[in-house]
Amino acid sequence: MFAGRSLVCAILGLAAAPAAADQFLVHDQADYARALKRAEAGDTIMLADGEWHDFDMVVTGSGDEDAPIMVTAQTKGGAILTGRSSLRIGGEYLLVSGLVFKDGYSPRGEVIAFRVSEDNLARHSRVTEVVIDGFSKPDRYESDYWVGIYGRGNRFDHNHLVGKTNKGVTLAVRLDSEESRENAHRIDHNYFGPRQSLGSNGGETLRIGTSHYSMFNSNTLVENNVFDRTDGEVEIISSKSGGNIFRGNLFLRSRGNLTLRHGDGNLVERNVFMGHGKDYTGGIRVINRDQIVRDNYMEGLRGTGFSSALAIMNGVPNSPVNRYVEVENARVTNNSILDSARIGFGVGADEERSAVPSKTVFAGNLMSASGSDAFLTVDSPVSGITFSDNRVLSGDIDPALSALKSGAAELLRAENGLLYPADPALAGVGAPRDLAPVALEDVGVTWYAKPNDDSPFGASGTVTPVAPGNDTLVDAITAAQSGDVLELAAGRYVVERTIGLDKAVTLRGAGDEATVIVFARPSLIELREGAHLQLANLLIDGELAPDSVGNSVIRTTIYPIQSNMQIEMDGVAVRHLTVNKSFSVLTLGKSTYADRIKISGSSFSDISGAIVSAAAETEDYGQYNVEYLDIARSSFANIGGPVADIYRGGRDESTFGPAVTIARNTFVNVGEAATNGSSASVSLHGVQTATITRNAFTASAPLRIVHTVGTPMTSVTQNSFTDTPAPELVELVFDGESRVSLEDNAFDGVGVE
Repeated sequence: MFAGRSLVCAILGLAAAPAAADQFLVHDQADYARALKRAEAGDTIMLADGEWHDFDMVVTGSGDEDAPIMVTAQTKGGAILTGRSSLRIGGEYLLVSGLVFKDGYSPRGEVIAFRVSEDNLARHSRVTEVVIDGFSKPDRYESDYWVGIYGRGNRFDHNHLVGKTNKGVTLAVRLDSEESRENAHRIDHNYFGPRQSLGSNGGETLRIGTSHYSMFNSNTLVENNVFDRTDGEVEIISSKSGGNIFRGNLFLRSRGNLTLRHGDGNLVERNVFMGHGKDYTGGIRVINRDQIVRDNYMEGLRGTGFSSALAIMNGVPNSPVNRYVEVENARVTNNSILDSARIGFGVGADEERSAVPSKTVFAGNLMSASGSDAFLTVDSPVSGITFSDNRVLSGDIDPALSALKSGAAELLRAENGLLYPADPALAGVGAPRDLAPVALEDVGVTWYAKPNDDSPFGASGTVTPVAPGNDTLVDAITAAQSGDVLELAAGRYVVERTIGLDKAVTLRGAGDEATVIVFARPSLIELREGAHLQLANLLIDGELAPDSVGNSVIRTTIYPIQSNMQIEMDGVAVRHLTVNKSFSVLTLGKSTYADRIKISGSSFSDISGAIVSAAAETEDYGQYNVEYLDIARSSFANIGGPVADIYRGGRDESTFGPAVTIARNTFVNVGEAATNGSSASVSLHGVQTATITRNAFTASAPLRIVHTVGTPMTSVTQNSFTDTPAPELVELVFDGESRVSLEDNAFDGVGVE
């Protein structure tokens, strides 16, 4: 069958095709339209190398199994579709290859669609060696698919998809027509490259079906793909249909897991998950009936809850199709789950999800923990699960699982890079020894580089000295390349206009407050698309700033920002932000998102607003503005607003954060301004993980912690509170006592737990 043959074979087949087969080299869209009208089985249309701007490309026609109609680039990767471009394929035995989508976005709901219209779907057609790189809509919350597969018998293989920044699935298999069900599609040898955290639901990399059509089988094969740092949300793969096979895929440092979300009778086998100790990396989540999970290998995974290395969930009795069908007749066998944080049974159990797993087998699995926390956990009765021939090498085991055999055993790394027991008696436990993880060089295309994960700061290797003066800093930043370090000499830098930043820049001063920056506009720096900012060893003074609504030393542009940013301050002093009643240090606006904000060894004084305001997404859609906020070893004095104002609303469970750490800081007269709407020194609403430890609060407003959805983990430990009220703790969803852990704190010198 054509859809299962390699591109090389298809191209070589041209030589054996009838002499009548034509090749058309086309140079513009009009040329292409004329060639498409003439193309017949065996013909090839080649797009001339260069940019094809605003090309609403359609490939349609009827080829033959051994003589497809082919559309390709003159040179692989040479034809670049830019601007508002898209590709639609309709007909049968069609092949598209060698194209690059870059520097633009689709004006439609998909970049590539295996249909021209609802009545013209693709059948037995193929897209191979195509690149989609950052081809995202400008607004991160405007949704589209990069690839939508419809019809029957299609193949999507050896493609390179990287850098989706907006909402919507990277690749979706659609079942919304009878012709698209039981489709026998094949998705193989693709490189699904880094996808940044969306900070919202809708960041899946691959989805097959939807809840509405989950009672149908898709029968789609997903094999030998690499998912590299696909961090969009908790579901990397969301299987929402039946009869699918997920085989031989490699997951590298990817947050989230492969989720059997809806649909029955799926097979997950011989996949490899390598978390490398990265936060929230997970494995497989099991829901619904007749699922088989066997012969998989998982190592270095740090996810818990829904993103555990293995999560067998509780279901909803008589569940509607859009909720959680109870686990029944699952077979989870011969998997290795090593150096991982959590394996959970009955995950998600609550008043609604009260149906426990039944008729389920858990056998021949090899398991070891990454740390001292609970490893094998039970959230509901496990009487419906049969356990046999498993081995737990390390980690705490819930008493309900006491029948599991435990005991240490030596593990050796084999030639395939995976760990196996040295003891021959354990040869039949865990993943098979003949696993061969797919290699990076065997997926995607060979002619387009796969991205690295270097820090944006200092990446260029260029260090440029900057002298004090009026707007010398503005000129230096304007001239800098992304990744440059600007070395600011001691002296006074006067900034007369707001600096628009669209690159990664480090500003490094001389230290000891010898480098002073003053600014004469409402903001010093406006963060724009592509911005990352690192500040070190300098003093920022607001003495020249005007009285203007929305003053903030650093703020994001009013326009949506596609890319995630990083902001760091180390050894920075900020003072005299009092010209109006709400002058903040850092403000993140709507449709903006920071992967990390880090403040260390810094001091802030006489500031009327907040230090970090990341509370713009207040519509309760589950969106938020920052993933990690770390504040350590810093001092805050006479701050009118909160040091941190973080908001995540709604009840969505598809994301991980925010995660906040506030440690070893001093707070004096913080949060007491009448204009502070939170009435708190630190306001955390909907934060999923928070650690507030070893801080000293004096004459300050209370901490305010509001728990919402999920299983938030908040600890407030070893802090001292002098002339400061006790923390305000609120549970909006959970019916019970506050889940905040309060331990070893002192109030006015009196210890309170």
